[in-house]
Amino acid sequence: MTKFATTFALLAYFHSFSQYCITNVGPTTTIDSNVESVVLVGSSGSINYVGCPGVVGVQDLTALSTNLNAGGTYTISIQFGTCGGNYTGKGQAWIDFSGDGIFDAGESLGTWEGIPPTPLSTFTFTVPSGAQNGATRLRVTQQEAASSLPLNPCASFAWGSVMDFTINIANGIDCSGYPGDFTNDAIAVTSLPYTSTGNNSICYSNQNLVYNSPDLYYQLNPSPLMQSIHVSLCGSSFDTFLSVIDAQGNVMAFNDDGDNCGTASELTFDPQGQGLVYIIVEGWGNSTGEFDIQIDANYLGTDELNVAPYKIYPNPANDFVRIESIQGPVKFNTLTGANVMSIDKYNGENISLADLKPGVYFVEFESNAVHYSEKIIIE
Repeated sequence: MTKFATTFALLAYFHSFSQYCITNVGPTTTIDSNVESVVLVGSSGSINYVGCPGVVGVQDLTALSTNLNAGGTYTISIQFGTCGGNYTGKGQAWIDFSGDGIFDAGESLGTWEGIPPTPLSTFTFTVPSGAQNGATRLRVTQQEAASSLPLNPCASFAWGSVMDFTINIANGIDCSGYPGDFTNDAIAVTSLPYTSTGNNSICYSNQNLVYNSPDLYYQLNPSPLMQSIHVSLCGSSFDTFLSVIDAQGNVMAFNDDGDNCGTASELTFDPQGQGLVYIIVEGWGNSTGEFDIQIDANYLGTDELNVAPYKIYPNPANDFVRIESIQGPVKFNTLTGANVMSIDKYNGENISLADLKPGVYFVEFESNAVHYSEKIIIE
């Protein structure tokens, strides 16, 4: 139950971006221990930074950049030093080769510890052949009085430096053919039942702050005939986490370990009254791998279908008419289709009929993305 409790405690942060932990990170003072210089010559271009005075928090140096090729070997030179007194400290540098917004342990370029002044630190590294093409970040940090190595790239502390630079990677993996990294490029589920496979180990970043695992977004616009929707990741190769949010980012449902498929996830949610929803697949902790996703729905029965999702009254009408449970545009058309009155933003109030002549009209509006045309008599 520990995983469930942790997950539940983090739900308040569900739809937050976790890219590069730039708030509440780094030194809280500008004196003493600081990175004095960073030099990295790339395949083209170079970073040549000289530090001091110190900066509180993460120092945004992303305007300084260089280009690296996947598979290429490079050397970075860092002077871990001081802008004040000389005190024991530790330092480390990372490049986010995977482009997932997280500085993983395997992305460390090297570490340092000592009391400034110390010799220039040089770290030779090879860009992984599977690095993701495009812009990513180099982070360099120095922390005074740190207890041990490796350092936490997202730590907050009193004295030291945290600085970010831009790295442009080429000749790696082209992720343009991997939709689903954000809500604005979510994978569209256009019909049910839906079955597909995916893999979050490459080309995907972490958009949900529940876990650090990269996640994929699926987009579904439920039919008003759907009574419930079931989503399953049974058969996946890693420990998964599954969630559903609405278009505003509010959590509708979530599951860690399904009842029927071990550490894979499954859930059922009620789509009634909902518009667009996003189904999010990720791993528990840092888990990644291949997954199977199945989405299906139960539909309303005949009796339930006969119940309209709105009520229009009185009908026949004299002075006004009201449409219950409807919000949005409303149009009054004649029997020949001519529009005689329109309301752009209807919110359930009484609609005055003073400007309409007695007769038969069609009132047009939408409910749950379904278009309705209701006949009304004005006496």
